[in-house]
Amino acid sequence: MNKAIYIATTEPNSGKSIVSLGMMQSLLGKAAKVGYYRPIIDDFKPGKIDNHINTVSTYFNLDIKFEDAYAFTRSQVIKMKNEDKDDEIISKIIEKYKAIEDRFDFVLVEGTSFTGEGSIIEFDINVLIAKNLGVPAIILASGVGKTLEELVGNLQMAFDSFEEKGVEVLSVIANKVEDKNQALVVSELEKYLPSQVIVGAIPTNPILANPSIKEIVEVLQAKVLFGADYINNQAGNFSVGAMQLRNYLTHLKENGLVITPGDRADIILGALQANISENYPSISGIVLTGGLIPEESIIKLIEGLSDIVPIISTNEGTFAVANSIGTIKSRIYAENTQKIITSIQDFEKYVKVDALVNRLITFKTSGITSRMFQYNLLKKAKSNKKHIVLPEGLDERILTATKQLIDLDAVKITLLGDRKQIEEKIATLGIALDLNNINIINPIASVHFEAYAQTLYELRKHKNVNLAMAKDLMEDVSYFGSMMVYKGDADGMVSGAIHTTQHTILPALQFIKTKPEASIVSSVFFMCLEDRVSVYGDCAINPNPTSEELAEIAISSAATSLAFGIEPKIAMLSYSSGTSGVGEDVERVRKATEIVKSKRPDLKVEGPIQYDAAVDIKVGKIKLPDSEVAGQANVFIFPDLNTGNNTYKAVQRETKALAIGPVIQGLNKPVNDLSRGCTVDDIFNTVIVTAIQAQDI
Repeated sequence: MNKAIYIATTEPNSGKSIVSLGMMQSLLGKAAKVGYYRPIIDDFKPGKIDNHINTVSTYFNLDIKFEDAYAFTRSQVIKMKNEDKDDEIISKIIEKYKAIEDRFDFVLVEGTSFTGEGSIIEFDINVLIAKNLGVPAIILASGVGKTLEELVGNLQMAFDSFEEKGVEVLSVIANKVEDKNQALVVSELEKYLPSQVIVGAIPTNPILANPSIKEIVEVLQAKVLFGADYINNQAGNFSVGAMQLRNYLTHLKENGLVITPGDRADIILGALQANISENYPSISGIVLTGGLIPEESIIKLIEGLSDIVPIISTNEGTFAVANSIGTIKSRIYAENTQKIITSIQDFEKYVKVDALVNRLITFKTSGITSRMFQYNLLKKAKSNKKHIVLPEGLDERILTATKQLIDLDAVKITLLGDRKQIEEKIATLGIALDLNNINIINPIASVHFEAYAQTLYELRKHKNVNLAMAKDLMEDVSYFGSMMVYKGDADGMVSGAIHTTQHTILPALQFIKTKPEASIVSSVFFMCLEDRVSVYGDCAINPNPTSEELAEIAISSAATSLAFGIEPKIAMLSYSSGTSGVGEDVERVRKATEIVKSKRPDLKVEGPIQYDAAVDIKVGKIKLPDSEVAGQANVFIFPDLNTGNNTYKAVQRETKALAIGPVIQGLNKPVNDLSRGCTVDDIFNTVIVTAIQAQDI
């Protein structure tokens, strides 16, 4: 079963709780443990908690703490957005969600409520959250005050917005529609939405619209005089008792609320008597206005009549009280079980629950966003911490990234360099890096220097390297770091911030060497685009690969993709798609594709194929209608280094994508190269990737 569903609305007061409660009830019948999560909640007063979270967690007895069930309050999000901290917002929302996902079989995620400051941007925020969590959505809108065309148009636009951002919408629900129009609304929505979308329309239910006595007490700031155990009674309607009792009794209605001045003992006692009489309807409560309290003798009489009728007192006048009660927008809260049960019943009656749950069971996310990918990388690295050596220990970017990595407890770090120089450098730069939490090795002064040089000599003497030459080479940080990895004194190495690719990779090629099944070393970049993560290979190492080498690059790239949670769909890129093109370059890609299919028939691969046909589903269906890769590719194998390197840089610059890599593949142990123009984020991500590679050794 898919792990989560996102409930989103298009406006305030849509009755979102009915869907949350109904879905929770349905999911609990299918999964042993269901969690609940609200990424953004309304601000709450000290000592209070969010009503939505409290209602769901209390009624369904969920094992989740309040502080774990949300990420931010509304004011926190607004403040952070004003400070351009959008990435931090999404990162924390993902982090809190994943913590719940790890504990539960399924997670019900409820979107924002469109109230207060910032509500104008909430729809886009909900789309963004659902996309980054990688979960499908249910969209809800209210029919109150809308024509049929407006309601259908509202939901259709919302559906399109979610789908355009890559969020699959499983169900669209119109809430609070007129009972007589229920079937018509469903019919009209089904005309405009794809057949697989489950459509529902829920009529307005007076029980859900009516306020409880408890809500009336809160709005009026009233005092409960009698019947405190029954303040969750629903006030079906209200009437003002200002006339003679004999006339007022004819205005009583079932579950009606009596509003009367506190000195009208006749109305109070008459209403209580009517409540226990078989000849009159039951009342839900009595509101005494004007701050007036009945006399002691009347109070004594009331005490014997009001066991199940709450009586409250307010200082407000009768007219003001009637107006205030008429404007109350009732909500569902934990103690009001009548409304909760009614909500669940209505949801089950008017929504195709079985079909919706079945869609959830069969739903598979089509990709992963860059933020979720980065979160998963960090989580995986921390699950089995590895030791990474960074030879360029005096570089400012290396030192800053090291601090971030140590603060997150993601990896163990060794810096190569002179300790005193490193201490002076971090003091000058103001980097608060505690050197007691990392290893610092000066290669020349290392206790391992002689042994490392001897090992290098033994490994390279057939290439005419003598011991003196080996010692000279071992003074080089790239050789020393690579030897640490070879000897198992470190799990991986990341270098290249101030050294060339050749300087970084050459020692690894000389003695770490390639895996038995690999004939070449190649590379990939993880291209973290706005709505997906793609894998580009080879964009850093092999200038003009043969068909056999292209095939191996593709197979290695598929393995790397799988190791990092991406199900590979491989596009062998060329200037032609399918059988339409001719020429040596196309034939080389065509042959490479055949080799991949022969060696690894389990892999989904297409080639030759043009980039547009590989990524655009419409173009893919036109050019290669029978392909299971066209339009859906996520691993792109470029025909040569010139094409690959230029393409990845163009995409990176033009789309502001994060490019993680090059990630070297094919070596026995992980050594990865940095660009000399790398950022702190590039270093951070490359170290994390290297640590994950080391987990599989």
